[in-house]
Amino acid sequence: MKKGNYQTEAEFPAAGCFVQAGPSPPEEGWQVYSSAQDSEGRCVCTVVAPQQTVCSRDARTKQLRQLLEKVQNMSQSIEVLDQRTQRDMQFVERMEVQLKSLENKFKQVEEGHESNIARQYKSIKAKMEELRPLIPVLEAYKADALLVRQFKEEAANVTELLGSLQEQLGGLDYQEVHSRVMDLENRLRACMQRLACGKLTGISEPITMKTSGSRFGSWMTDPLASVGDNRVWYMDGYHNNRFVREYQSMYDFMTTDNFTSHRLPHPWSGTGQVVYNGSIYYNKFQSHTIIKFDFSTSLISRSRQLDFAGYNNMYHYSWGGHSDIDLMVDEGGLWAVYATNQNAGNIVLSKLNPNTLQIIRSWTTNHPKRSAGEAFMICGTLYVTNGYSGGTKVYYAFSTNSSTYEYIDIPLTNKYSHLSMLDYNPRDRALYAWNNGHQVLYNVTLYHIIQ
Repeated sequence: MKKGNYQTEAEFPAAGCFVQAGPSPPEEGWQVYSSAQDSEGRCVCTVVAPQQTVCSRDARTKQLRQLLEKVQNMSQSIEVLDQRTQRDMQFVERMEVQLKSLENKFKQVEEGHESNIARQYKSIKAKMEELRPLIPVLEAYKADALLVRQFKEEAANVTELLGSLQEQLGGLDYQEVHSRVMDLENRLRACMQRLACGKLTGISEPITMKTSGSRFGSWMTDPLASVGDNRVWYMDGYHNNRFVREYQSMYDFMTTDNFTSHRLPHPWSGTGQVVYNGSIYYNKFQSHTIIKFDFSTSLISRSRQLDFAGYNNMYHYSWGGHSDIDLMVDEGGLWAVYATNQNAGNIVLSKLNPNTLQIIRSWTTNHPKRSAGEAFMICGTLYVTNGYSGGTKVYYAFSTNSSTYEYIDIPLTNKYSHLSMLDYNPRDRALYAWNNGHQVLYNVTLYHIIQ
């Protein structure tokens, strides 16, 4: 099953299922809501234009209308998800029947034939046992299908209620309706997350969020931020800077210069910073030291040297910029990508404990660090681009699950001709990029594999 190919109209993000990607301004304006997959497995975003004919003078009317629009979008999302679930259920049910039928046939043959034939079928039966773990997976899919039907009913009820309130402007309290909508949205998000990880199969066209800063830099959101925390973090430049901008929302980031500035105790090196669970992790300038800085206390909560890692432009990405150590996050946690003399300058990939910064496990690859344009992690797999300018593609993938690599060919539109940062956010299921002074998003298509 494919997941996570976010599409949108106009220059707005599609960052994460069922999250408002670009908050609407205080006055009437465009609103963007993401949704579920379509029949081709793509996660489709809906752009909602303002309805100029609807009276908006009353604040309560406007609130109810916005809620109604949101629930209608969710209803469409659930409908698409239901269609896809029903399609998958047909496959699941056929497979379940086939598995049980085969098991019964093997038992009959084993009991009714001579010993040598029975031994052959015992061997086949042993292979059949390997398929037995699929049965709980099939049961889980059936449970998910029931959950989707319940979501459909709830969405229909809320839509009817909101429609009635919009006409009568009375009855049930607005806050209660809002609470029911938020609860349904959160449960639907949890349902979508159950599809879990997958293999990268496609990257969308870039969505330009803002044009600002120098040629190099990084920007990000926190994948572990709580619901409602949509802060954006912005770091201009790749060395000898220590000021991090905090924007309260994606809308603020896109439309204003209102931000809070945080001063780090040490300047950073490269563009491989990441914000994770309220702290920023970065490579200290001219060192192989990793620093964890807590934004809530404005203090360093942990620092540790990444032993043997090259630094100070020893093993940078092909674009340079002190990009020796690249920190990144995926569904599994915190990672460091770097190179060492011991591995002949080839990429080393280490899983880090986010609290202690200790290395949990490392993998060595055969890919030269200096030949990589940029890299990012998705679901335990490191993806590497063939360059940073001109025609760019993701062409190398190293799986930490199997400790194997493969060469792939996934085009990456390099709209502004110079990538200096490319990181995946598992909450948004999107790639954040800094492209020659432009902050852009790429949405991804993941092929979901049942393990």
